[in-house]
Amino acid sequence: MKGRSAMPHVLVVGESWFIHSVHQKGFDSFFTSEYVEGAQVFLDALRDRGHTVTYVPAHEIPSRLPATAEGLEPYDVVVISDVGANSFQLTPETFARSVPTPDRTELLRAYVERGGGLLMVGGYLTFTGIDAKARWGRTPLAAALPVGLLDRDDRVELPAGAPPRVVARHQVVDGLDGTWPDLLGLNEVTVRDGSELLVECAGHPLLAVGGYGAGRSAAFTSDLAPHWAPPAFLDWKGYPDLWDRLVRWLAQAPGEVD
Repeated sequence: MKGRSAMPHVLVVGESWFIHSVHQKGFDSFFTSEYVEGAQVFLDALRDRGHTVTYVPAHEIPSRLPATAEGLEPYDVVVISDVGANSFQLTPETFARSVPTPDRTELLRAYVERGGGLLMVGGYLTFTGIDAKARWGRTPLAAALPVGLLDRDDRVELPAGAPPRVVARHQVVDGLDGTWPDLLGLNEVTVRDGSELLVECAGHPLLAVGGYGAGRSAAFTSDLAPHWAPPAFLDWKGYPDLWDRLVRWLAQAPGEVD
């Protein structure tokens, strides 16, 4: 990874989608399409705290996500949010033309092992995801996560809302509120031996951290944006503090306590 003297450089991947709608009006129908990026509050929170942030939307993964170890070197932390493993493994060359290409999930595993930081954020297409389509547990990167993934649809929907609660002392959460604004869902995981559970929600792990090789990883099993993270969570005064502290810890930034 790059030198630890500068503020962490964070690569954020995913958290974007296309919506295709059918409008049926009696006999007639028409179609509209919309492109949405959901990470803006998260990106702003990191940039406002002085982090350098590079954002790669989900549909740009094949063309912009580094496909070599050297390409990942400039980044101290990689964040994967609400995008499935297929986007990392099935490049157009491999899927459409049967041409071998590097497995980016293995490159990311090795990146953490060499000393990089990794954060996986929950959603319908992270961890195992809706209908088990995210399938991160079937990739090499799973070994670097601080949590174990289920082999089925892992969503826990909490439509009435549930408050996260801090359950451990750690530099990432010390000084934050003991109870956070309600969340509306999360991905079900198990905390691995040797990892630390810092926050739970509705009896499930919400934030877990751990080490892998020379690097560090974290799992935040709910969303960083709607729908699972409602406006009250995004407006919470601890929101920027949480991500700033977590990124600094993952990057093993100067002055941070091990």
